[in-house]
Amino acid sequence: MDHSFFLRGLAIGFSIAAPVGPIGVLCIRRTLAEGRLCGFASGLGAATADAVYGCVAGFGLTAVSDLLVSQQTGLRLIGGLFLVYLGVKSFFARPAGSAATRNGGALAGAYGSTFLLTLTNPMTILSFAAVFAGLGLGGGATNYAGAALLVLGVFLGSALWWLCLSGGVGLFREELNDDHFRWVNRISGTIIAGFGLLAFVSSRH
Repeated sequence: MDHSFFLRGLAIGFSIAAPVGPIGVLCIRRTLAEGRLCGFASGLGAATADAVYGCVAGFGLTAVSDLLVSQQTGLRLIGGLFLVYLGVKSFFARPAGSAATRNGGALAGAYGSTFLLTLTNPMTILSFAAVFAGLGLGGGATNYAGAALLVLGVFLGSALWWLCLSGGVGLFREELNDDHFRWVNRISGTIIAGFGLLAFVSSRH
């Protein structure tokens, strides 16, 4: 078994997760407002979706990828509307000092929301397919054991990025007061909603 597949998966997962987009802003906002655990749970949702798309590309499931790409307009519309909703919700959220303690259900919600948001971005599967093809991976070029190692690496690489992001941002949480949290909520909410409106507009063309 070639363990280089795992190392390549780690690099792919980390590099695809690292650019800060709406999911990154959402993770940062939740880390500052609710704590590292909530931020990391949000990141794990995105990492799981990355692994799903990694499976599609790594095992050469072209029928699935073709279906997702063919439905990209509807998916972008759904994802855009969801981002606008989350942005407005973040904008008007209470400061962390008066926010309720996060429970298991809330963490599951944080995980589920980013999982669904990442799945509604068809460009993710295209990114994986392009990277895998460039490295000569996926489809017929990879056996099932190698593909499984690849997908595991993608998940752990993506999760490592979200762990680093939530852990690093969490270091600043204790320095913020309620006024700071209000501005964090307003700024992040505006950015997230802006990403949503952009996705909505792109889905109409």
